[in-house]
Amino acid sequence: MAKGSQLSQLKSALSHAGITGKPQQGKKRKRTGSVDKDKEKRTAKLDEIHKKLNPFDTKVTKLKHDVGGRKIKGVVGRPAQSKQAGIEQRKKTLLEEFNEKDRAGGIVDRRFGENDPTMSLEERMLERFTKERQRASKGMSFNLEDEDELTHYGQSLSKLDDFDNVGLGLDDDDEDKGQLDRDIVRRTHFGGFDDDEQEDEDNEEPARKKSKAEVMAEVMAKSKEHKLRRQMEREQEENVRHELDQDFDALRELIFAPDPSSTGSNSIPLGGSRPEGTFQPAVLTLPAVQEDYDQHVRELAFDKRAKPKDRTKTEEELALEEKEALEKAERRRRKRMLGLEDSDSEGEGKSHAKRKRGGDDLEDDFVDEEWAGLGAGLGGTTEDNHEIEEDREDESGEDGSDEGSGNEEDEEDSENEAEEGEHEDLIRIKNAGHPKSGKGKGKELPFTFPCPETHEEFLKIVDDIDDIDVPTVIKRIRALYHTSLGPDNKFKLQTLTTVLIDHVLYVTSPPEPHFNLVSSLLPHINALMQAYPVEAAEYFVEKISIMHKNLKRGLSRGASDPSAKTWPGLSELSLLRIIGSTWSTSDLNHAVISPARVLMGAYLGLGRVRSLVDITSGLFLCTLFLQFEELSKRLVPEAVNFVANVVLHLAPHQYKTIESLPGYFPSPDFQSEHCRPLSLRKGNKDAPRKANLVELLINNKPTEQAKSDLLSLAFNILGQFADMYKSLEGFIELYVPVLDILKHIDAADMANGLQTQLVTCVNTLVRLLKFSHQARQPLRLQAHKPIPIPTYIPKFESTSSNYLRRQDPDHERNEASKLRNQYKQERKGAIRELRKDAKFLAGVEQQKQKEKDRAYNERMKRVFGSIEGERAEEKAMEREKSKEKRRAGRK
Repeated sequence: MAKGSQLSQLKSALSHAGITGKPQQGKKRKRTGSVDKDKEKRTAKLDEIHKKLNPFDTKVTKLKHDVGGRKIKGVVGRPAQSKQAGIEQRKKTLLEEFNEKDRAGGIVDRRFGENDPTMSLEERMLERFTKERQRASKGMSFNLEDEDELTHYGQSLSKLDDFDNVGLGLDDDDEDKGQLDRDIVRRTHFGGFDDDEQEDEDNEEPARKKSKAEVMAEVMAKSKEHKLRRQMEREQEENVRHELDQDFDALRELIFAPDPSSTGSNSIPLGGSRPEGTFQPAVLTLPAVQEDYDQHVRELAFDKRAKPKDRTKTEEELALEEKEALEKAERRRRKRMLGLEDSDSEGEGKSHAKRKRGGDDLEDDFVDEEWAGLGAGLGGTTEDNHEIEEDREDESGEDGSDEGSGNEEDEEDSENEAEEGEHEDLIRIKNAGHPKSGKGKGKELPFTFPCPETHEEFLKIVDDIDDIDVPTVIKRIRALYHTSLGPDNKFKLQTLTTVLIDHVLYVTSPPEPHFNLVSSLLPHINALMQAYPVEAAEYFVEKISIMHKNLKRGLSRGASDPSAKTWPGLSELSLLRIIGSTWSTSDLNHAVISPARVLMGAYLGLGRVRSLVDITSGLFLCTLFLQFEELSKRLVPEAVNFVANVVLHLAPHQYKTIESLPGYFPSPDFQSEHCRPLSLRKGNKDAPRKANLVELLINNKPTEQAKSDLLSLAFNILGQFADMYKSLEGFIELYVPVLDILKHIDAADMANGLQTQLVTCVNTLVRLLKFSHQARQPLRLQAHKPIPIPTYIPKFESTSSNYLRRQDPDHERNEASKLRNQYKQERKGAIRELRKDAKFLAGVEQQKQKEKDRAYNERMKRVFGSIEGERAEEKAMEREKSKEKRRAGRK
């Protein structure tokens, strides 16, 4: 090929191939076949020249080792042709899908007359039949070569001489002779589509197809006819039955006639024999059975039918009904008191009746449960000091006055009322005696009461009312002042909550606490607390603050001073017991439980033991901590230390000085002046019993029985704390000193019951400590996978052949490697095809946008051109006008 530019090379190649230049001048004309061959040769030459001139159309892969005679696929590639082939393929497939993506398919109904509402069903069917016959006979209407003869109604026309036998006769009565009969025209011509069915039947023509409306009308008519026929049959049956009922009375005497020969028997048993010479009817004479049947029929006739129940009423409607019922009963009671009504009215009899169960009853009626006392093993009533039911202590009364709120404190209040730093009472009641049970027996209970705003007003309300009726009073107050009955009732009930808490504190104060009354008041208190939790929590915190201030005042006097009140009394313990059973104790931070827990820890950590009353109060606080930390299992070291000190105070042991005690827990009262008399006397064999909190807190007399009871309780509490804290990391350090103390107790000087409890507690601690030692592992560095040392050793192949490079001796691993390689290749190919598809679609979108832009530009050019032409014409007219003005001498 000649050197030079691309144009010179192209000219030289075309001239060398004989494509350009002067054509040959021949006289003879070439044939068609030779011309086609010349075109093919010319096209082949042009393709060859095009390939030589464009080196990018062919891509050759150089082989590293060329072996002669070996054919390898893919050495020579044509990227331009491949690209164009891919584009053409995408135009046939991808472009078609892209153009059809926004189209919605469907079926087009092209049946004749289907979308024409003016045509009836018969007209549509007839027109379709006509089109079908025309389509079938298309091309045969004028076929003269057909051998079949033309027929009319199945008969050959060539055999018909006249029209007399085909129903085309003439009407002799017609005035105009030579015309067809009117009936023939009406039936055979286009007037023959009549709906007169009677004429069709007369003429014996085939019946037409009925429309849907006519079919449905016939179905409805048949249904009504069938219904009417059944109703008539039912009326006839009722008439026959009525006649039989009327005639049955006349037939009854004949059918059930008594046997004159029978000796007073009313019936003949089945299978029995009849006397000879007596007449028996075919039906058994059973008048007794008939009488039972008649009685049963009469009962069914007068039986009361079930009535639908009333709808479920809302809470507001129920509250309003209850209030109206109480007010009505109170009016009746007052009339009876004044003698205006009989004394045996229904109001009093229904005063204590339970409300009727409704559809919305959730079994939440208040049930008076007997309050078992203040705590497990410590509480109890004055009537039964030895039977405690711990499961009934879920809801208990709140704080009352402190321990010294009895007669002794009343004497000190009159003297030291104005002194600074004196203890503050949780409730302040002036000129009010302690409640007494059974003070209002025999007196009729009113039905309406005012809502008290203070505790003094509540005491006036329940002054002459028995303790059993106090819950009824509260229930009626809550019903009369329900929240939905008035806008101010919400605040009244909030005040009632605080009043009831104060009353519970009042009735649990010494010297005669009434725990039975507390148990009946607790359901009302809990219901009000759930309705108004914020106000109740604030009131509880207020009481806890007063207790904390009293503790600080007692500590300021001196923790070892016997007159200092550094331990909670009966009412204060009741308050803490209520807090633990009412609020959630497992929360990390709680508005009521957190300050209560801090206060209890301060009592146990800062209080000094001076008597059995202090030990009793402290042990009860330890039981409260057991209840508080049952779920969270938080460590309370003050409780464990206090119980260990109680064991040292009460049990006989071998320790003489505080330095000889094991461990590091504080024991400030060990062998103190007040604690020496608290130890059990040697040789005491009093069997331990359940400690009575009321008796121990009120009667400050250190008896041997009380000491034995408290020591037994201390052993139990130590075991319970050990079971709770066995999963702690520091359990060994916490309980090893406690175990040493228990081992050095002189068990021979105690009763058998205490010895058994001591052995059980020691065995439990030994077993738990053994498990803790086994679970504890020494500290060591964090275990991790060793970091390998980097190596730079080259990788050697087992074979040097390329085609054996991926051959693995393991067949499964080799197949897995092939699959991974195939997956990688397929993934790359899919990604490449997806990119090509996206590029192709982008080009299509760009081409569409170019077409839109071109059309827009052309349209704008036409608009601007027309505007410019109009403007040019306007200017030309203005110039002409100005010229005319100048010619006329005007400017």
